[in-house]
Amino acid sequence: MRGAQWIIAVTWTVLSCGHSAGIPRDSRQDPTVRNCGMNPPYLPNTVKISTEDLNRLRQEMRKYNISAYIVPSTDSHLGEYSANREKRRQWLTGFTGGSGVAAVTLTRAAVFTDSRYWLQAERQMDCNWELQKSASYAISAVSVASWILEELRPGEEVGFDPFIWSISEWDLYNNALLGSERTLRPLPTNLVDVVWGSERPPLPDSDIYEVPNEFVGSTWQQKVTNIRDQMEKHSQKPTAVLLSALEETAWLFNLRAQDIPNNPYFYSYTLLTKNSISLFVNVSRITDTIQRYLNTDCPASTCVQVLEYDKVQDALTDYVKGDDVKVWIGSQYTNYGLYEIIPRSKMLWDSYSPVLMTKAVKNEKEQQLLEQCHIRDSVAVIEYLVWLEKTVPTNTVTELSGASYVDERRGRQEYFKGPSFSTISAGGLNAALPHYRATNETNRQLSLQEIYLVDSGGQYLDGTTDITRTVHWGKPTNFEKEAYTRVLMGNIELSRLIFPPRTYGSVIESIARQALWEVGLNFGHGTGHGIGNFFSVHEGPVGFRSGNIAFTKGMFTSIEPGYYHDGSFGIRIEDITVVVEAETKYQYGGEKYLTFKKVTLVPYDRNLIDISLMTDVQIQHVNEHYGKIRRIMLPVLERRGLQEEYKWLERNTQPLSHGTLAVASLGLLTLSVILNLFLQNAQI
Repeated sequence: MRGAQWIIAVTWTVLSCGHSAGIPRDSRQDPTVRNCGMNPPYLPNTVKISTEDLNRLRQEMRKYNISAYIVPSTDSHLGEYSANREKRRQWLTGFTGGSGVAAVTLTRAAVFTDSRYWLQAERQMDCNWELQKSASYAISAVSVASWILEELRPGEEVGFDPFIWSISEWDLYNNALLGSERTLRPLPTNLVDVVWGSERPPLPDSDIYEVPNEFVGSTWQQKVTNIRDQMEKHSQKPTAVLLSALEETAWLFNLRAQDIPNNPYFYSYTLLTKNSISLFVNVSRITDTIQRYLNTDCPASTCVQVLEYDKVQDALTDYVKGDDVKVWIGSQYTNYGLYEIIPRSKMLWDSYSPVLMTKAVKNEKEQQLLEQCHIRDSVAVIEYLVWLEKTVPTNTVTELSGASYVDERRGRQEYFKGPSFSTISAGGLNAALPHYRATNETNRQLSLQEIYLVDSGGQYLDGTTDITRTVHWGKPTNFEKEAYTRVLMGNIELSRLIFPPRTYGSVIESIARQALWEVGLNFGHGTGHGIGNFFSVHEGPVGFRSGNIAFTKGMFTSIEPGYYHDGSFGIRIEDITVVVEAETKYQYGGEKYLTFKKVTLVPYDRNLIDISLMTDVQIQHVNEHYGKIRRIMLPVLERRGLQEEYKWLERNTQPLSHGTLAVASLGLLTLSVILNLFLQNAQI
């Protein structure tokens, strides 16, 4: 799945109407987009009128004697996703895009976002807000600071909430303002929360529950012992670890909830010392059952003290007053407010906490659980692909109905807890948008004549899944087949790569692009992300980006190259893999080299493969993987009585060769055309 930031799906209107018809993409001619040049300004009914809220925010700014205020997209835990009550920028501006920063002065207001969201912002913001277009996905602090500097006089201050800013974010803004005679000032209160007032959604109150022992790799007591052992062995001898990322506490205690849609977390912090454990959470959510679960060994060192969520600052302040204490933090997920509480002499700083580093490497049981959950998930996806192949020729399937159907099939699988993200179901030109989400306005009927892309996943007690398949039921163009085949070749080449231990993903990710680069094609998103045992679908710090950690045996990652042809079609092929030891002739340095093993068990679309482009080694790789799919999945389908799916899988995992591909493609095309003609005649 790509990112967690979604482009508004109504981009379809511009692509299908404006672009195809030759109409310039001019916001003044698009009734779905604001026009601030008119008098009075034209505003579509999708915008939020922000005048009153901005006036009240400026009143609060004057109380604190600040001349600008910056509102990021993050919450206190700095994760990719957040609960509705934490979406301050979204509430203030009306702009719901996944990436962006709002800046407000006493006379102007602006939203900074990248090209994925420009159109969405124009449709959701009123004319109080300027749209500042960022050239890159990472919003530049320099750009925001430069805009603010145009407005502020020397000596004036820029306010911010330190508890929703990352440490690096503060550094960037502070450096951008350095020497300007304007300074950052942390405020004790979030001003947007003050303005939001009673309308702000309440604290999440869903049940916090224990994950049964059969679905976890270790008990929480074993995990605590492991982290304490790492503290003891560390050369700097930290006396405590502060856990700020929501997944850290969930993993440590084997607890889950549903505070954030599709993410089984709960708002919390943990301060784990050598002799005590403090869990900061909404105490009213801790049932007697969970209380007993956390306190079976009291008063031993694995006895958990449960404290209110908002007491973490006080507890941390008190702890660092002690002599000979040192707090270990992961800087990527520790907010600036908590960071400032800890004296530098009493801080041990790493990019990621020992909990995230330990969690990233799955033990044998966790690996088995994840592989089992992918078997069940593959059943649901195979059922969906069979249903599509039968039903699309009837002209009754849309993007939305397709997404609902695959979600429903997953819902029938054992241990299912919900989708791992909102399904991307995209036909034709909509598939050219990697972050597309179908809406009632953009919902497209699936067609035999167009490519269809489905990116979906599930949350199960034993694991999280994510898979993308791209299919075509008719006669694809030569270019569509070439693009698909080159994406598949990239998937294969990275999957079969053998590499030294401790290799960083950023060093090898271009291998997935090589087949595309050879003909001048590329894709603009990441090549893969970590995934784990019933956590976020994007699980850091594993993956192929520059900030990810080196690969180690037992890590799980997606491999998902793609290609997106603006206004026409999109292709992505995503498999989940596990890092395993490779069989090599030699062992340089006495260490075993590594490779990837696929755990996704759904075949690729034979109709889109141009085998003439593939090497013998690539063909062999697919055929070996298809053999594995047949060995594992055919008995599962047979036991479940899914005879139609059984026959479909037999057909679609036949070894690749020129003859079988031609026959398979011709057979599918003929069946689809005949069924379509029959249904059309029946309607006359």
